[in-house]
Amino acid sequence: MKSCDALIVGGGPAGSTCARQLSRSGLDIMVMDKADFPRDKVCAGWITPSVVKTLELDLDTYRREHVLQPITGFKVGIIGNAQSEVRYQAPVSYGIRRLEFDDYLLRQSGARLQLGESVKSIQRQNGTWLINGTISTPLLIGAGGNACPVARHIGNKISGGHLQVFAKEIEFLMAPQQVEKCAIRADTPELFFCRDLKGYGWCLRKGDYLNLGFGREDTSPLSPHLNDFCSFLLSQDKLPTDLPQGFHGHAYALYGHSQRQLLTDGALIIGDAAGLATERSGEGIRPAVESALFAAQAITAAAGDYRQQRLRAYEDQLFAHFGMPQPPASGLVADAIRRSLGRILLNSLWFNRHIVLDGWFLRMDKGSERMN
Repeated sequence: MKSCDALIVGGGPAGSTCARQLSRSGLDIMVMDKADFPRDKVCAGWITPSVVKTLELDLDTYRREHVLQPITGFKVGIIGNAQSEVRYQAPVSYGIRRLEFDDYLLRQSGARLQLGESVKSIQRQNGTWLINGTISTPLLIGAGGNACPVARHIGNKISGGHLQVFAKEIEFLMAPQQVEKCAIRADTPELFFCRDLKGYGWCLRKGDYLNLGFGREDTSPLSPHLNDFCSFLLSQDKLPTDLPQGFHGHAYALYGHSQRQLLTDGALIIGDAAGLATERSGEGIRPAVESALFAAQAITAAAGDYRQQRLRAYEDQLFAHFGMPQPPASGLVADAIRRSLGRILLNSLWFNRHIVLDGWFLRMDKGSERMN
């Protein structure tokens, strides 16, 4: 039988960040993940300077052995329409490969690692959790993404009952001839919104790697939308004609679009498991990292008393930072007005810079800097 002060299920940025903070406070932390690391993760793969600062990431050290692509501009538009190009004087994001990035953070966390093992059973006896019959711990932290078994165990219905974002993505190393013909600039990702504004596609180049993806908050099948998007990109010479097969997909919840139970006696959930992806952009790394730090603060303050009321500080901090979850506006008339207005505004350079990029994607508003 193995034991630890806290078991974190999920080794992504939320899990590794929480593990790092708790390990620093002197707790014996174990991270369990069903995958062996390094492993692929569906994600466009860029981080903002705020995430770099919060993670205390040394960029010079990181870039020596890992892909780190400075981003100083974006192209934004609606699929089929002209794009606006927005430039910045300094990097506003960095392209990373999640294969490398997540593994790096996990190895730096200071936690014991239990990789390649799925959660098969969760039992609670006399204030202690027993996982898979082999690991005992007084505290269980769910960081396993949208389908996190800890989130399900504490009463969350992960599928059904609310809209989710469904996304598919591929990232591959381009051959020399593909690099030569690639029309995507490495420092300038391109974002393409659907005409109904229910989703968007992206092209992001990281050196000689190309990341292509598409996501929608919709109940209709994603593949036809993705195929149309790829056909459009091919018509614009933005994709290699010999694009590899093998798009990977996953689903996640936007903040406020699903109400989730965040904690109970001896357990809490963070990151995508808590449904924290940013509403407008779907970005998940930053809220994952922030929620992990809030959780670590509450756990440290609880000083071993992990009853629900003692862990409530985590939920309070989360709502104070992200705002109280508000269900999305509904109604056909409201949706029609929003989409018509959005299509007009997305043709505006000012709107694309100050609202779409600075506000939705880069989160340059003052309220988002409270963690720093």
